[in-house]
Amino acid sequence: MTRLLIAVLAASCWASVLNAQTLNDIDTTRGFGREFFRLYQKFEHIRFSGYLQPQFQVAESKGARSFNGGDYAPNVDNRFMLRRGRLRLDYVLYNQKQQPQVFFVFQFDGTERGFVTRDFWGRIFENKLELFALTTGIFARPFGQEVLYSSSDRESPERGRMSQLLMKTERDLGAMLTIEPRRKNHFLRQFKLDVGLFNGQGLAGPAEFDSRKDLIARLNLKSVELPSGLRITTAASMLMGGIRQNTATVFRMKNGAFSPDSAGTNIGKTAPRQYFGADIQIRLPNRKGFSEFRAEYVAGKQSATKNTSETPGAVPLDSKGDPAPLFIRSFNGAYFYFLQHLGSERHQLVLKYDWYDPNSAVSGDAIDASFTWADMKYSTFGFGYVFYANPHLKITTWFDIVHNESTRLAGFEKDAKDNTFTTRVQYRF
Repeated sequence: MTRLLIAVLAASCWASVLNAQTLNDIDTTRGFGREFFRLYQKFEHIRFSGYLQPQFQVAESKGARSFNGGDYAPNVDNRFMLRRGRLRLDYVLYNQKQQPQVFFVFQFDGTERGFVTRDFWGRIFENKLELFALTTGIFARPFGQEVLYSSSDRESPERGRMSQLLMKTERDLGAMLTIEPRRKNHFLRQFKLDVGLFNGQGLAGPAEFDSRKDLIARLNLKSVELPSGLRITTAASMLMGGIRQNTATVFRMKNGAFSPDSAGTNIGKTAPRQYFGADIQIRLPNRKGFSEFRAEYVAGKQSATKNTSETPGAVPLDSKGDPAPLFIRSFNGAYFYFLQHLGSERHQLVLKYDWYDPNSAVSGDAIDASFTWADMKYSTFGFGYVFYANPHLKITTWFDIVHNESTRLAGFEKDAKDNTFTTRVQYRF
């Protein structure tokens, strides 16, 4: 890695020389000239980028559960934290016709909580039809708009509760075929299809644990501009997967309650994870900036445990260390954004509403001690102001009003005190 950094810096210095001299001015017959010329050729298509997101937060109560940066410690209601610290390396290799052949990406996240890999993938391009590409490694799952929208560009501090539970860390290990015409005159130029096969647990777990795979597909209609200047983008997504059942008992909803299925043949079968979603983005230009509306709806079946609807990252275990039974729930959720520039592209108002109902077969007072907070519907109204000081500095002020449905579950008879205020500075290069 050290040699690579030295080589890149050397190539950068050489690029500066080339600003003042042409290649014809360099004596490549000498050792110095030959070496730096090779470095220039090798690293001219390398790019480093990154961003840093330090923030300060205040919660409505100590120990609040939060999907805005994670739960608070038991005696904590305010905190400084480094939400993300990303460094990314991109490398692209072109052929003699200046067509991309290989694209490589490595990105890691470094915060006070440690260092983790976020992206580590390569992409091979087919250049005869200029239609296909194959991606392998660790990369974002092609499902929905919010999951794929970069944290550095997103206007709200975090993705919605549904996105975080169903697609924790957004990335997974797998392979994906992309069908996207790269010729300007192709009749399917406005369409893009991604179809991928993934381990399923994402980066929430260290490795594949049950040999079950997720098949994920997303068909995207790229931005279409109407005569009025209105731009519309839409897509449909699908995930077909599941988790191996390691116990004889599996719980399903029946007549408003969890009903155990204890057939011995359940062991080794697959509990379903099936998601279906659609999203749309509509943008209208203003004299300064734009107005934009985004929406996405997802519904399906999720298999997890009694205490959470989060996709398991490892074999679910009970308190004794034995395999825990799976709970199969029908769910639905959605989010809505409204973005408005305030007379300048530097000032932006953002409104967001999202909900996630992890168990759509039960609600309200029907949720009693036989259920857990993993069966409760949550909705969040967030609003904030974003100041774009320059292309490298963004300041966000945000408030989340979180509401859970009132139940007969202890501690959730009324709305919990878990509203959150966030102010964040993002540095980007």
